[in-house]
Amino acid sequence: MAVVNHTAKPEQQSGKKAAWLAVLFLVIAGLGLFYVKWWPYYEKSLLAAHTHSIGTSILGDPGKSASFSWDGTFQYVIAYFQAVWKAAVLGILLGSLVQVLLPSAWLLKVLGKTSFGSTVIAGASAIPGMMCTCCAAPIAVGLRKKQASTPAALAFWIGNPMLNPATLIFMAFVLSWKFTLLRIVAGLIMTFGVSWLAGRLVKNEQPVDIRQFGPDAGENNGSFFLRWGKAAGNMILYLVPAYLLSVVVLSAARFWLFPAFGQHAGNSITAVILLAFAGMLFVIPTAAEIPIVQTMMAFGLGTGPASALLVTLPAVSLPSLIMVGRSFSKQILLFVAASCVVVGIAAGLCGMFF
Repeated sequence: MAVVNHTAKPEQQSGKKAAWLAVLFLVIAGLGLFYVKWWPYYEKSLLAAHTHSIGTSILGDPGKSASFSWDGTFQYVIAYFQAVWKAAVLGILLGSLVQVLLPSAWLLKVLGKTSFGSTVIAGASAIPGMMCTCCAAPIAVGLRKKQASTPAALAFWIGNPMLNPATLIFMAFVLSWKFTLLRIVAGLIMTFGVSWLAGRLVKNEQPVDIRQFGPDAGENNGSFFLRWGKAAGNMILYLVPAYLLSVVVLSAARFWLFPAFGQHAGNSITAVILLAFAGMLFVIPTAAEIPIVQTMMAFGLGTGPASALLVTLPAVSLPSLIMVGRSFSKQILLFVAASCVVVGIAAGLCGMFF
């Protein structure tokens, strides 16, 4: 007598539901990125090709902004958030939707391993995002909440700003192919090398058994809107206040982080080291490092320190490190920050010969 498997149909239905939810996430992500990133950057790439510029430096004229002022501080804060607010909202939206739309078993299978393969997949999937480090941080937090491994989540977070194809196109038009090539190499090292090495530092991260996750595991605990509201609310509560405050603090500190260098010190090793460290701490919108460096070089900054800034300014920042502080250990974040400075210094030393 044949035995009827009564569980096949419910499991099949759950699998279809999970697939549709994943498709919904991709549609939302695609529409959001098209509006916030892809179309504006297409237009900006045309501007860069014709004018060899993508705008003025968000830091302003180095000669006029060398001393601290509250007016200058809040002018930068306003300019910064005017540039990033859409991407920041999209980052929180996608970071919360990752937790409620993407199937747990699938995400664990692809990004839950500590292998170099998972790191490569995560880093490659970051390329279409084109987000700055702060806007990508909520998505990295969401991935960690879904049990993505440390190297995979780091690769996605770092890969967004460092492997941004739009930024590389802008850089080639505005600066030179030498800077662009150096940025690509540094981006690959940071995204894949540093992320994978950081995963080696995690001693207590054990692989998760995906067999405990059925097709609908964790996806049916309450209504979709309740689960999404909780995920989004937690992100807003824990990420936004620290983000806002740290941006204000860094805006005030920028007068000391980026001092004016004389003509003799403009291409020195000291300038490379100081600006590599300052760039790692400071926060900027996507691709803002290009007009910043372009303006500083016009005022005498050498190609070495400029190269260091092109690596460390976009890679990470103090606000983004704070935002992901609950998702990674302090040891990991210190390693990432230190690696960013080291790679930036190495890039600066190479750039001194341009």
